Amino acid sequence: MSPRVQWLAWFGLGMLIAGVAMWLVYQLPPVKQRLEWRLDAAGGIVRGWIRPAQTLPTPVGGADTSPQMHWPTSTPRPTVTADPQATPTAIPTPLPSTVHLPAPAWEKQDWNNCGPATLALAMRYFGWEGDQHDISDLLKPDRGDKNVNPEELAYFVRTRAGWLNAEYRVGGDLETLKRFLAAGYPVVVEKDLILPESEGGGGWAAHYALLTGYDDAAGTFITQDTYRGADLPVSYSELEQRWHPFNHVYMVVYPADQGEAIYRLMGEHADPEVNRQIALEDSLAEVGEHAEDPYAWFNLGTNLAYFERYGEAAQAFDTSLQIGLPWRFTRYQFGPYIAYFHQGRFEDVLELADATLFRTQKAEESLLWRGWARFRLGQVDLALQDFRQALAVNPNYLDAQYAVDYVLGAN
Repeated sequence: MSPRVQWLAWFGLGMLIAGVAMWLVYQLPPVKQRLEWRLDAAGGIVRGWIRPAQTLPTPVGGADTSPQMHWPTSTPRPTVTADPQATPTAIPTPLPSTVHLPAPAWEKQDWNNCGPATLALAMRYFGWEGDQHDISDLLKPDRGDKNVNPEELAYFVRTRAGWLNAEYRVGGDLETLKRFLAAGYPVVVEKDLILPESEGGGGWAAHYALLTGYDDAAGTFITQDTYRGADLPVSYSELEQRWHPFNHVYMVVYPADQGEAIYRLMGEHADPEVNRQIALEDSLAEVGEHAEDPYAWFNLGTNLAYFERYGEAAQAFDTSLQIGLPWRFTRYQFGPYIAYFHQGRFEDVLELADATLFRTQKAEESLLWRGWARFRLGQVDLALQDFRQALAVNPNYLDAQYAVDYVLGAN
């Protein structure tokens, strides 16, 4: 063996040993805790260089739609009769001009953990003694999972803190938020924020915050923000703007024996069906007034999909995507997948999921819907791969486990 070949062999062996050693060191919890998010952020920046689009792709199936050409001028209101006992009438009470609830002990969120961290603050207000990791260990055991839905947050409260309960609704307004605060209940909202370039390429992203007060004279809410800090004022107009992309969703945590008071504060919105019915009408009116607002169209699609009006929902999502949605959007909301799938538009599901997963690899909902689209296209092995990858991200993801069982049972 020549000296050059020997040198190359020893060099290769040294590189292999160094690589194994670095991998073993990376597995140490303190090291992984510090490096994991930095590596993910660097990877996100690189993927953004490779595919720099700042908006999601326009679906092929909706390429010829526009508000002027195809959208109806009105939509019939869904017929839903609310049970008066389930939706007690709110008692009209003048709201105070200022409310400041005691702020729960603040904690800074872990990486991708604003949902669990914000919920921990809301529960802590009522005496819960856990922290964000107690919540994330169940809802997102993989730190790289970048999303937790309001449904999942409410599920944790209902199943892991029996003396507390949680309700969430859509179509909220500033008066609703102030009404809960005035009654002594902090409110969780999902809104957006703009990340710095160092965090995965920066730009638009979703974020949870807890509201603990308001001041009409200043025109501000007091927010407990696990990313930016405690007791931060946010103007009414800014909150309204940043809340808008998420269908004005809000969640209230409360002692389980105070459900009647919560429903009374909600008024007719206490019935989830009526709540969605009103939100649907509001979003339809909004697209009529602001036809170039992609979030208004997305909210309309979300509300239509709730009532399984998938054809109209798909059209609304088409319009939203044509106007332009930030590339992270389907990391957090999944209505287009559901509507397109039920319309047989499996290629559109694949294109949207592929775009999302290229830059957000641990998005179990996108993996799930890509898997179902692949299954319907006859790509059974690839579908199973997606479902199992979704379970690898979140072993507690029951929809993915059902998908695996269904496909294996069908074959």
